Amino acid sequence: MLNVPTLWTVFVVNFLALGLIWAYVTRSYPKFEAARFWMASSFIGATGAMTALVRLFVASPLPLLIGAAGVIAASCLAAMGIQRFYDRPVAWRVMTATGVLSLAGVVFFMVGFEHMQLRMLSYTLGQALPLVLALRLLLAPREGRVSPGARLSGIVILTIIGIFAVRTLGNLLGHDFSARAGGQAHGVMVLGLLFLSMTLNFGFLLMAMDRLRNEVADLALLDDLTGVANRRHLLQRLSEECARSERSGEPFSLLVIDLDGFKVINDSHGHAAGDACLRHFTLMAQTRLRPGDMLARTGGDEFCVVLPSSSLREAAAIARRVLEVCRQDAAACTTRDIPIAISIGVAEWDHGIGQFPDRLIAHADHALYDAKKNGKNDFAVYDPAPPLSPERPGLGEATRKFA
Repeated sequence: MLNVPTLWTVFVVNFLALGLIWAYVTRSYPKFEAARFWMASSFIGATGAMTALVRLFVASPLPLLIGAAGVIAASCLAAMGIQRFYDRPVAWRVMTATGVLSLAGVVFFMVGFEHMQLRMLSYTLGQALPLVLALRLLLAPREGRVSPGARLSGIVILTIIGIFAVRTLGNLLGHDFSARAGGQAHGVMVLGLLFLSMTLNFGFLLMAMDRLRNEVADLALLDDLTGVANRRHLLQRLSEECARSERSGEPFSLLVIDLDGFKVINDSHGHAAGDACLRHFTLMAQTRLRPGDMLARTGGDEFCVVLPSSSLREAAAIARRVLEVCRQDAAACTTRDIPIAISIGVAEWDHGIGQFPDRLIAHADHALYDAKKNGKNDFAVYDPAPPLSPERPGLGEATRKFA
């Protein structure tokens, strides 16, 4: 025989434990806003369940009303936590209106006009509607990837809604599944919801772990100064593009960019000014790149740009655009500003490179050397053909070829 008061006591203890877990997560990761909502949901749910237990000792309906308000608020806060997890604005008005209308229905059909079925329907809608509104975020997030934790949470919410539907249908058919009536049927539902609430929060924890793991992985592939890809990420991307090009035969290109006179900037103006120049160049270059192009800082003042599905001619045009925006910015500099000049080497993948990205980097570096040899603040393309004279064809010839 299921003892309903004991089950509600376990419910309270369970929610308090979950609240403490989320409080620890909130303290450890203060920027993780979803944890605050889930912490509040757990503590308020525990308070509501604890208040509902008082009805065993007090004849007044007030403890049941406060308990219902706590459980409804817990559902709303859990749904708002899901919204913040996916960086959506919290629907305060919708959630507040849902909670207030639901509780008003519970009060009216308990105090004003006694009707158990409609009272339970109001209570159920207050719990279920916020979860239904958040369900689509779990099962179909905007970024298109459903994590295992989100899938588990979505399945649990669907199961909870199923139990709510069974409870509502049973009440409409004349069975009293309310807390006031107690009974074994109510005990079974409390036990099921207790297990599902624990599983739902476990799903939220898996979602949090997945998010934190992805953030750590992203940090390992990003340059901490400029926020663009680092050398490790660049090599991964180049390996992927080389393998793709070898399968399809479609070329791609690489730009190697070096800031001219960067050591002088550091020596004359300090490393803080040098860091500011690197960040400023990053912002300028990104304005001239296309969606899908990848800018990476490979170390010091050297950058690379991966240009998928781009011929040498297209890559030269992009190099020219990046060069022009830097020249325009340098021309607009005042006496306080530090002009930025760059040299760019351009190379295209071919079958001789195969799946060895270091060969492509070497070709682009060779072209970069030509650009610097021809006066810097310009670009040159890698030409695998042997020169016709002792002097290698310089920038002027490359520029005429791709003009």
